[in-house]
Amino acid sequence: MSWTRRNVLGGAVAGLGLSVLPATAQVTGGQIVEIDAFPSRHIAARKVLVWLPAAYDARRSARFPVIYMHDGQNLFDGKAAFAGEWGVDEAITRMAARGDLRDTIVVGVANTAARYREYFPQKVAAHLPEAYRAAVLEMAGGPLLGDAYLRFIVEELKPAIDARFRTLRGAADTSVMGSSMGGLISLYAIGEYPRVFGQAACLSIHLPLAAPMALYSRPPEGPEAVGAALRAWLTGSAFDPARNRVYFDHGTATLDAAYPPFAAAIDAMLPTLGWVRGETYEIRSFTGTEHNERAWRERIDIPLAFLDHGR
Repeated sequence: MSWTRRNVLGGAVAGLGLSVLPATAQVTGGQIVEIDAFPSRHIAARKVLVWLPAAYDARRSARFPVIYMHDGQNLFDGKAAFAGEWGVDEAITRMAARGDLRDTIVVGVANTAARYREYFPQKVAAHLPEAYRAAVLEMAGGPLLGDAYLRFIVEELKPAIDARFRTLRGAADTSVMGSSMGGLISLYAIGEYPRVFGQAACLSIHLPLAAPMALYSRPPEGPEAVGAALRAWLTGSAFDPARNRVYFDHGTATLDAAYPPFAAAIDAMLPTLGWVRGETYEIRSFTGTEHNERAWRERIDIPLAFLDHGR
């Protein structure tokens, strides 16, 4: 495994043992470190992009909070993305300059052809009605891999990141964030590993789990089934609403148009498990916004502020 420093600002890299090369993912501030094929015992090797804020070189004795993000190709550079850019580097730089956010390291994990299988909350499937579960497995086209994907992040990637960079390693300073299926696996991560990830942000979270508006997923039966499955899974998890916090949102156009009934079902269910809206969780709706990177880029300041709230 090789770590390649993409020095975009021309900052010092002496003594780091990293080569300076033209960046594959260009950023307007900070630096990118690329791991071209991070190996794993659990899933296929994949590219990992580590974005370091400009403050990382400027404050040499400081340690920084970390956000682990999915669909890593789409976070920093539209030219290197497969579906548009989130503008994460610009957002964190802008917010930190205003004092609205701490300077934060972002670890972007690239997706693969197994994206649906790897991002599916595996234990939730067992609690779905038979027809719903069958539809999920048909769409997956193979075994669900959400547990293996999270083991990769928790057991292999995070220890390597903590060893290589000056990170704040505790759950209070470690977040997870994604959109659509990436939102699902972010929720799953905080439920399965609440002592690793203190907070999660789930943008346009794909709560229908499979095809929205199919016979098995239409309201009210579909949202009720998903709410019950998530409740059953969360009840058996170690998630602690006194310690962990989750942000959810959705738009109302394109694919997001199917999400409001599911979000309403989740909003009704979470308080029964001890979650408090506005404190331990937040659900937002953005009227007219679509299911794409442009929409997530336009509102990224909101979930980023949520993740760093009170720190």
